[in-house]
Amino acid sequence: MDTEEALSPIDAPPRLTEMLGRRSIVFVGLMGAGKTAIGRKVATALGLPFIDSDQEIESVSRMTIPELFERYGEPEFRALEQRVIHRVLEGGPQVLSTGGGAFMNAQTRAMIAEHGISVWLNAELDVLFPRVAKKQNRPLLKTADPRGTLERLMHERYPTYALADVTVNSRDERKEVIVNEVLEALAAHLAEPRINEEERPAE
Repeated sequence: MDTEEALSPIDAPPRLTEMLGRRSIVFVGLMGAGKTAIGRKVATALGLPFIDSDQEIESVSRMTIPELFERYGEPEFRALEQRVIHRVLEGGPQVLSTGGGAFMNAQTRAMIAEHGISVWLNAELDVLFPRVAKKQNRPLLKTADPRGTLERLMHERYPTYALADVTVNSRDERKEVIVNEVLEALAAHLAEPRINEEERPAE
């Protein structure tokens, strides 16, 4: 579909929310991919609540993400992140933006698969780094070579992000264009017949 022909976000088909049922739309991907910005617009388009898991974590802990990393380390932060995401997912439907490392946790992926539809915003290094370099609240990038660190994270995480239900290319384009691509990809995914395990042909 050409950009000119794409639905504007406010014209998102109401059937999309019907097909979602109680499931949430869960954005995954690296820092800087646009999960929060795109997630908010998708939520508005569908008339659903928007939740940012990092903001929820900060609200629960009364600490910032960098403070949590510094005081407790990444393993404790990931354990808290998992608990918060689990609690949030039980309250669907909604649009949820997750931190870059959340989807790497197998239990969190299982929760998302049970309660939601995962959307990976896939972005290239040259798109991500200029975005994240402007901010000082990225604990994982406080290294001597932040660009190299981000590239390493891409190599480590992208094979797992690729397990998401839907993949949309995030790039330097108008947010409305990316939002429409997400809506179209979700509609196509939800329209696919779901095969129960009992109905799968024997291999």
